[in-house]
Amino acid sequence: MLDLIEKLKEKFKSDLSQIKSLPEVDKLKIQYMGRKGEVADLFDRMKDLAPDERPQIGKYLNELKSYLNTETENLLFRLQKKSTDSQLDLTLPGRKPFVGRKHPLTKTMDEIKSIFYGMGFSVEDGPEIETDYYCFEALNMPKNHPARDMQDTLYITDDIVLRTHTSPVQVRVMEKTQPPVRIIAPGRVYRRDTPDASHSPFFHQVEGLVVDKGICFGDLKGVITAFAHKMFGSDIKVRFRPSFFPFTEPSAEYDFLCVFCMGKGCRVCKNTGWVEISGAGMVDPNVFKYVNYDSEKYTGYAFGMGVDRIAMLKYGIYDIRLFFENDYRFLEQF
Repeated sequence: MLDLIEKLKEKFKSDLSQIKSLPEVDKLKIQYMGRKGEVADLFDRMKDLAPDERPQIGKYLNELKSYLNTETENLLFRLQKKSTDSQLDLTLPGRKPFVGRKHPLTKTMDEIKSIFYGMGFSVEDGPEIETDYYCFEALNMPKNHPARDMQDTLYITDDIVLRTHTSPVQVRVMEKTQPPVRIIAPGRVYRRDTPDASHSPFFHQVEGLVVDKGICFGDLKGVITAFAHKMFGSDIKVRFRPSFFPFTEPSAEYDFLCVFCMGKGCRVCKNTGWVEISGAGMVDPNVFKYVNYDSEKYTGYAFGMGVDRIAMLKYGIYDIRLFFENDYRFLEQF
């Protein structure tokens, strides 16, 4: 039996030295190590051996099998490497490494910050997981107030929520700072919305706040108009419509002239010529009570805008979901 094992090993070496291609390696493996191969045949002959000989012969057969596997895999590796090297064309130009770029929402956010920074605003930040007090109560929306229905959000506990707007940052800043205050608060916000082309349960917002002596609604209109011109061009007009927000009085919603049709009417603006941006208004005196501001001495205005909405207008994007799908074909355009 030992002679058969040794002869098979020598025969394998001879056959192995003749192999020149990958298909031949597969045939060799089947011939020697297949289910009905020559190694399997030697294992079958062990039943004819004496019981005391079987352990020693079994050891030699396992060593042979291991040797054949190792030598076959080594040859396979060499042939594959040779095949790859032969396909390498050194005259081809090198491939440029992929260079990342800013997400369109990041670019839009940076541009918004830059515009307001140029108008004298500072940038403030705050937690995305907020208390009910800062998200609602300190903004003149006590528990069970019907105004909460417009912004009711994702609750973690009865008192901990994912913020629906960045207005809590304004309250936190006013608690720590005496007027004058001139800030914007950019960041992520969350609302219980069903995703579609214009809604997402997760989006980005920038809110602004100015508090000082003698602040009036005309100051608010001037800042919003200046922003519209810097972001979209001097041809963009702004209109204000009366509205209601519990933390501002008087309140308004403001629209920009549609950048796609320039007021002529299209499917983006629903043939109105205007695109709704967000809300604004003079800070309600009740809000000042929560931060110990003297409403007889100070007045202020606040405004908000959706960064995603601004980016959609700026880049001609019709579906907000494209921002969050991480499709390289979409992102590489920016």
